Amino acid sequence: MKGEQQRSKFVLCIRNGGSDDLEVRKVYQVFPDPSAAHDGYVRIIDESGEDYLYPSEYFVPVRLPAAVSKALLISA
Repeated sequence: MKGEQQRSKFVLCIRNGGSDDLEVRKVYQVFPDPSAAHDGYVRIIDESGEDYLYPSEYFVPVRLPAAVSKALLISA
């Protein structure tokens, strides 16, 4: 998953570990964080509206059509 996460801009949450700030079956945008990826984490903006690190095993990478990716991208 580590290599996939670095290439994937989006992941699907498959479990939340009891966190109310993650929604299972929701697609999240991944923000580049090589150090976090190396340690097995992904950086996303969760339901609190802040970016946090979560264990990579909570997510699976998803490939979306270009038009969908463009529509979902969060502008910084």
